[in-house]
Amino acid sequence: MILKNYKRLLVVALIFATFCIGFTQSGCGIYRFKDVSIPDSVRLVKINQIQNKASYVNPRLAPALTDKLRQKIVSQTRIGQTNGDNADWIIDCTITSYSFSTSGISNQQVNTNRLNVGVHIEVKDNHTQKIIGKYDVSTPFDYSGSMSLQQAEQALESQMLRDIPDAIFNRIFSNW
Repeated sequence: MILKNYKRLLVVALIFATFCIGFTQSGCGIYRFKDVSIPDSVRLVKINQIQNKASYVNPRLAPALTDKLRQKIVSQTRIGQTNGDNADWIIDCTITSYSFSTSGISNQQVNTNRLNVGVHIEVKDNHTQKIIGKYDVSTPFDYSGSMSLQQAEQALESQMLRDIPDAIFNRIFSNW
């Protein structure tokens, strides 16, 4: 009887150990994030000013996004940033959409609105002058239906300046 309990305990311990090893190596197997992958040949990147070609233009968004994207790339990779012609990669981004929609209705009234910001990204190898990647990201931001557009833009500004550069960075460097 005691031997059976020890065997059960040993089996439970092995299962637990296997789970813990798997947990630390693969994030529980539920979410698996790829590491940032940058070719060794890329040491400098030039991030051009983000252009805003959406039908509705928030004039403060493009310059602020450019600064945040530059900061993110420099702080989270080994790549340096340059404004000169010596860059290995050139990154061009364009805000292609800045649209509003109703995302929730309750009791015949707008309860939630959504601001959706779309960005087109092109990464060019400066040495070969070839585009090595074209990507599109779209980031939604929900806000109260009782807010005006201007109020929503002010309230969402810090979230937009965090989430959009993250989406661009992840699409370029993490392939997700």
